Amino acid sequence: MGINSIEEYIDFFINLNMGENVPLLSFVNNEKIVLKQKLKYKGLEKEPIQKGIEILEKITEEITAGSYLKIKRSWKAGDEVKMDMPMGATFVEGHPRIE
Repeated sequence: MGINSIEEYIDFFINLNMGENVPLLSFVNNEKIVLKQKLKYKGLEKEPIQKGIEILEKITEEITAGSYLKIKRSWKAGDEVKMDMPMGATFVEGHPRIE
């Protein structure tokens, strides 16, 4: 058994119920580190590990490209998705001739 798609990784992350404590991007980056370490182990199949790394790279691209991240699943009452969208306040001064 393994994770074979972006959707399965997102479901895995959601089902771990770590969303409040661990941002998705941090989770993905950590998973990539772990899988890259596993590539060094003898006796492990390399192909599924490399596929996992490729999927995680695609997730990273989707998250950082400013595009939408699709979450497809069967929703139940009480399910939540929480997002952290840091937006700093910036003071913008108007033109001096404007009152």
